[in-house]
Amino acid sequence: MPGSRHLRVPVGHDAERWSTLRSEKTLVVAARTVTSTARVLECLPPLLRGDRRVSVVFAYDPTSAFNDGVLDLLHDSGCRVMPWDQLAHIAPDLILSASENIDVPEGSCPVLVLPHGVGFQKLVPDSRSPHRRLSGAAPDSLLETGRAWLALSHPGQEEQLLVSHPKAAGRTLLVGDASFDELRIGLRHVAAFRRALGVADGQRLVVLSSTWGPTSLLGQAPDLPERLLAELPYDEYRVAAIFHPNVWSAHGAWQIRALQAAALEAGLIVAPPVHAWQSVLLAASVVIGDHGSVTLYGASLDKPVLLGAFGADAVAGTAIDALGASAPRLDLRGRLLPQIEEVVRSHAPRRYAAVREQAFAEPGQALSRLRAALYHLMKLPEPPTASPRSLTPRKFEQAPAPVTSWLVTTAVEPAESGGTDATVLVRRSPAAVCDDVTETTDTFIHLSCDDEERDAQLMESASVLIHHGPMASSVSALQWARDTLNRFPGSLLTAAAVRGGGCLVGLRDGRAVEATSTGQLTDPCLLAATVYTCLRAGMPLDDSIVTLRLGDLREEDVALRLRPGWNAGCR
Repeated sequence: MPGSRHLRVPVGHDAERWSTLRSEKTLVVAARTVTSTARVLECLPPLLRGDRRVSVVFAYDPTSAFNDGVLDLLHDSGCRVMPWDQLAHIAPDLILSASENIDVPEGSCPVLVLPHGVGFQKLVPDSRSPHRRLSGAAPDSLLETGRAWLALSHPGQEEQLLVSHPKAAGRTLLVGDASFDELRIGLRHVAAFRRALGVADGQRLVVLSSTWGPTSLLGQAPDLPERLLAELPYDEYRVAAIFHPNVWSAHGAWQIRALQAAALEAGLIVAPPVHAWQSVLLAASVVIGDHGSVTLYGASLDKPVLLGAFGADAVAGTAIDALGASAPRLDLRGRLLPQIEEVVRSHAPRRYAAVREQAFAEPGQALSRLRAALYHLMKLPEPPTASPRSLTPRKFEQAPAPVTSWLVTTAVEPAESGGTDATVLVRRSPAAVCDDVTETTDTFIHLSCDDEERDAQLMESASVLIHHGPMASSVSALQWARDTLNRFPGSLLTAAAVRGGGCLVGLRDGRAVEATSTGQLTDPCLLAATVYTCLRAGMPLDDSIVTLRLGDLREEDVALRLRPGWNAGCR
């Protein structure tokens, strides 16, 4: 008899007594891992939209090593969830899953297995033996029942599948890839996805894509996010990471945040494990990845790709194998910035067209074909409504965490005839990921801290201290400068934006310099860097105009003038 944990509505033995909604068919979704469950949750709603004939319930299979987070995902999505053992006590019309490694009870209802990635391109540990198995391929025990159907995104995948699983003959359906169809639609909205991540016009977004396991990008180079944020000029680049949901399930969000703490403080954007990776990938200027599906999706979207890892568990002859043979490798021992700049510069449109065509056949048809397959297997006529359409991926909004300490490197270029007094080149790197750097003969380096920096040692070591947020007036800015320089005797100057425009910089010798951009620049850290450089270089601070240049991103003139009345000094 069913236990007390079993679900009574809508699939209990007397469910009709308690149900409000009547249905003709019952569709059970087998939920085993976060990856596979999220894939079904993303594609199922448009397939059954408005159809009162179908009741959907989710059966939770707790046997996977990566089951952590599945119940949270189902409950957050508002799903009705039943324990796996109840499945043997009901008579569903169809079992749907994007996890092939399920043990379905005896019965006659069909089982449709969707891919949770792109095809059958990776060898993974087999939970039933000490060996490896082909990811995405249903076990022979399920194929032997004659109930299983495997959805494919390309006809070539059937030939590959039959080599290792001949019992899959006649049990495949060419459906397409709903995720890739959605990504193609999302290409129209790249600018919006970039804005949602705080990526400014002219900035590049480097997206790290890691599958799971020891041969993955994260497994091979866990410090890569930190290294990128240390080496890439912050004002020209942003960095985001997409980690496979199995990484989150296996290690937990706390562990991931702890391991990436310095990178997160330096502005790393980490996509949550579900419903976000699509918009982050679409926003990418360049993808650094491995042999996982997200990297393949990125290449198929015509993104520049660098492979930072590529495991031997990638299956020969697949689309990801073709990508491994054609995409350039990231030399983890070398400097990262020149390699990124080169792959962006040299990228040619349709570079990975052959890879895309090997992975996805007839894109744009996945939802309509999948709906036809579902209703056919449930022996139910399709609804008379129009075929389901792929929609734009959900927008993931998360700006980088505010950086509160900077290692700032500056240099001076002499004035050109007819130009400003000089050009100050500024490059900032988050202090959280930077080692000590030594000045050269033509550069100046200083530590700049926001006054909300929580690390007292950094504050005491800073040459420049920045007031967080604009101050009401010049008078309050000058008073704050006096008090701050007295509290931090090792600092050389302070800077505070003043409401209404401009920045007031207080010097250790008691002088004050008003720095005002002639453009839109208002960041007091950058304006203070200009004053700091002029001070170190012995350049005039009064009635002077210098050009501030942030790499290739922007260039603005900054007017400097000494303010009268600030001459008492800070003793």
